[in-house]
Amino acid sequence: RCSCRRLGGGLVQAGGSLGLSCAASGRIFTTYDWAWFRQAPGKERDFVAGKYSGGLTSYADSVKGRFTISRDNAKNTVYLQVNSLKPEDTAVYYCALRRYPDDTWHQSGMDYWGKGTQVTVSS
Repeated sequence: RCSCRRLGGGLVQAGGSLGLSCAASGRIFTTYDWAWFRQAPGKERDFVAGKYSGGLTSYADSVKGRFTISRDNAKNTVYLQVNSLKPEDTAVYYCALRRYPDDTWHQSGMDYWGKGTQVTVSS
């Protein structure tokens, strides 16, 4: 339902930047919320950023000011611009969609998932 594509290289040095995109296939309503999650080795999948259908955004504290989520409804695509990368940002990044809004962001509330793309930040 979702396919992730990495705009930049998957291996970057600390302080670097890259962009991620995720396009959904099929019938995607503009009322859906988009989000990015990430999962580091041996850890749970954690929320990174969310974009409500109305335009509001939400970010994990660890990425505020460094990551930016955006969406293009005409293209059924969500983007994540990641700047000032840190080694602790190393993880597999997943895009996700949910059909119904919620005040919180948790992986159990998402309905569709992308395959994931690896981001590795070297120190």
